[in-house]
Amino acid sequence: MSAKTFDQAKWIWCNNAPGADEYGEFYTAFEWHGESATLSISADSDYAAYLNGTLCAFGQYRSYPYDKVYDTVDITSLCQKGKNHLAVLVWYYGESNMTYYPGKAGLLFQINAAGQCLVASNTTVRSRMSPTYSNHRQKKITSQMGFGFAYDATREDDWMQGSGESFVPAVLVPQQPPLRPRPCQKLRIEPPRPGVWIKHTDEHTDLYDLGTNTVGLLQLTAISPCEQTLVIAYGEHIADGRVRRLIGKRDFSVEIRVKAGETVYLNPFRRLGCRYLEVSAEAPLTACRIEILPTVYPLRELPPPPLSQAEQEIYDICVNTLRLCMHEHYEDCPWREQALYCMDSRNQMLCGYYAFGETAFPRANLELIAGDRRPDGLLSICSPTDTTLCIPSFSLHYFTECAEYLRYSGDTAFLREIYPKLERILQAFLNRRPASGVLLPFAGEGYWNFYEWQKGLDGHKSIDLSVPDLPLNALFSLALQQMAEIATALGIPNTYAACAADLNQAILCCFWDEKRQLFSDRPTADPTYSVLSNALAVRCGAATESRVGDICAKLVQDTTLTPVSLSMQCFLFDALLATDPHQYRPYILQKIEQTYRPMVECGLGTVWETEQGEADFGGAGSLCHGWSAMPIYYYHILK
Repeated sequence: MSAKTFDQAKWIWCNNAPGADEYGEFYTAFEWHGESATLSISADSDYAAYLNGTLCAFGQYRSYPYDKVYDTVDITSLCQKGKNHLAVLVWYYGESNMTYYPGKAGLLFQINAAGQCLVASNTTVRSRMSPTYSNHRQKKITSQMGFGFAYDATREDDWMQGSGESFVPAVLVPQQPPLRPRPCQKLRIEPPRPGVWIKHTDEHTDLYDLGTNTVGLLQLTAISPCEQTLVIAYGEHIADGRVRRLIGKRDFSVEIRVKAGETVYLNPFRRLGCRYLEVSAEAPLTACRIEILPTVYPLRELPPPPLSQAEQEIYDICVNTLRLCMHEHYEDCPWREQALYCMDSRNQMLCGYYAFGETAFPRANLELIAGDRRPDGLLSICSPTDTTLCIPSFSLHYFTECAEYLRYSGDTAFLREIYPKLERILQAFLNRRPASGVLLPFAGEGYWNFYEWQKGLDGHKSIDLSVPDLPLNALFSLALQQMAEIATALGIPNTYAACAADLNQAILCCFWDEKRQLFSDRPTADPTYSVLSNALAVRCGAATESRVGDICAKLVQDTTLTPVSLSMQCFLFDALLATDPHQYRPYILQKIEQTYRPMVECGLGTVWETEQGEADFGGAGSLCHGWSAMPIYYYHILK
């Protein structure tokens, strides 16, 4: 940030007592005489800036209140000689969820041209709480995503041109958080993807098809004979013959009250991930056009490896899924959560190195995760968030993505920056490990001992926390080995490799079942055996060289083992390739075809969260999930 970026700007809001789920409108004018002009802007929680009525910037980078990010946007092409109107709409979330760390409601902006400030946020800016958005509604789409919205077009005025009523001077917000520029590119809005009418699903309810899974901003053009409220539901499938709007406590819908006559509305904040849109009206509409404006992270796609047509079809839907799960940061799924997890993002980064060949976006995500300040030294379940929930194993996956980032980028400077954070995370595990022993699962309300979506490995509360889990210990061993790799690359003396070797011996002693000639998930009187646990034991080196061949044979042949799910299939493949790449290459390619062919034939253009698709998780299975894009990586290394 240059000294003049915000030298005249102050943090402002529209009142002294903001509440959760509140919309502020801010208006000011400035004179422009032809110089190149830039708008620098930051907000809590999200912003949409309009210059002379045209959207010129949107989308706050989601970070932490103690590490605020700002955007600088060239607005020269939208400026007009003489008086210009700047209007900024800000949505303050105000309540924690898995994609938002609460801060103070606020807006900071400054327009500079030829080294001079043309206008800046201060008490001369006019402000009000939005009359069109439903303030403090606090109706959640999902607990992970947070709030939806309700908009009333009948209350619109010409506020973006300075003619709105009930405006008062903005109030100052007493804060001075550290500011840094956005660490990756801003999203680009692509041409609208219109919904094609399919059928009436109910009285005054119509179903529209976007043709493929799409992620972006909702735009509506409706002609109505009267004022009325439309409920717009969205989803990835119509397995029930219509959009599955209500799933448990989730409600995949938003509301728009339209005027008598024509209403044109674009929501600049809430991204929807869907293929289908369903519009429910109180009275028949004269006309309705509903569409999604795709929000796309700018990327250049690299050529794929030589593939058959069937393999290319799988590769293409994996790449498309990656792109639909990249916005301010990686997202697990754009429909249901839009959250950044360490485990999910590891898969997304690794595939992205081959699909896109860039490292700036992975670096920004790793930096964002490193900014987490959880008191126990582990990483929060998602970033950025201040929720107390934590998946300890996901903190260990962070070492995998950091080590792989180093291999593909060579960026030792960044790893040196976050090295103290890596040390603190590892120390949190080392402090819990008994001398020459294995880790126990984490006990306490805030810990979820999850490894994958299979029975016995999903962190169900019935699991005995006094008995060690193999996946946690194998992942800890891998993290120690990856930390040794990072430290060595940085020239830092360390004993992490020796610590991993000791842990591997303890894993062998604790979990090896001589009778079954396999590793158990837990050393209990009635043990279970899984593909994941044994694949991890091979990968971390706990399985001795004389045993790995037999273990891998059982991984692909023994149907009594708890199978591996899509998110963890990579550990099975990696164990097989580390043991005998020539033998297992055909198996892996065949397994990919078998697993992903139904997703190709589904026609959504994306890959699923699990093999069960929409039917999983009580009907809430995601059909666009970034962690499942791993065929990209395996096609590149095997073809």
